[in-house]
Amino acid sequence: MIERVEWDDLPAELRTAVEARTGKVIAAEGVAEGLNCSAALVLTTAYNGPLFFKGVRHADEPGMAALRCEERVNATVGGISPTIRYRFDAGGWLALAFVYVNGRHADLGPGSKDLDALTVTMKRMHDLRIPDFPVPQFGERLRKFCEPGELEYLKGNHLLHTDTNPHNIMIGDCGGDAYVVDWAMPAIGPAWVDPAYTAVRLMECGQSPDDALAWLGGFASWRQASERAVRVFVDATCRHWAATVGEGIAESSNARFRQLLDYDRMATVRNPAPRRRVQQPS
Repeated sequence: MIERVEWDDLPAELRTAVEARTGKVIAAEGVAEGLNCSAALVLTTAYNGPLFFKGVRHADEPGMAALRCEERVNATVGGISPTIRYRFDAGGWLALAFVYVNGRHADLGPGSKDLDALTVTMKRMHDLRIPDFPVPQFGERLRKFCEPGELEYLKGNHLLHTDTNPHNIMIGDCGGDAYVVDWAMPAIGPAWVDPAYTAVRLMECGQSPDDALAWLGGFASWRQASERAVRVFVDATCRHWAATVGEGIAESSNARFRQLLDYDRMATVRNPAPRRRVQQPS
């Protein structure tokens, strides 16, 4: 678990810079979830009400890179992710304050009522424009784990989130819309990658492979993906995870990814049987 710094423990210079823009911070509640930031807080402020605040120390190079990336991509993902209201650079910290989503983390488990809203948002993500700053190709993350010639199958021209775990999906209390947050690791690649990752998360949260793949089949991008491209994605991802945590620890996660290769199960989704024409009575 990453270190969490509470509001009162942040440098006075940073707290002063925040309150100069937001008004007095009336309350500050720590947020436990997330991996990238040392400060993650819901701030109740005099001028703006609640804001979601996240920050990292300048000395934290990976955290700085992730937060700067999230800052740069925010204009592109507006409406899908909360908008940044303020940027602060003071006291040896970089911090962002976002519009607060009054809601909860998505339920991806069996019987969830959140999947319809999530599907709508993820289909909107397919239409996001490519940002006007360099974003790495998705396949570059898996280059070391691809065989010669395989990287070509992971090329694409869609902006991807790449980490749609339940803590990065918020369901708003007002209207029940789904928001995908924490765009710290975007990439450019095939549109089906984010739905495929999310289907694996559904299985991780207890949904059956049948139900997860049925949900995934609702995305045209997935139905149109080549079997070869999906196999490259799954095999390279499994090799990557096994190399990261070891074969034994990786096996349960990798087994879920391999469910994406069950083309017998997916055949009716990818190639639905033609409907029989009903003979009209004469």
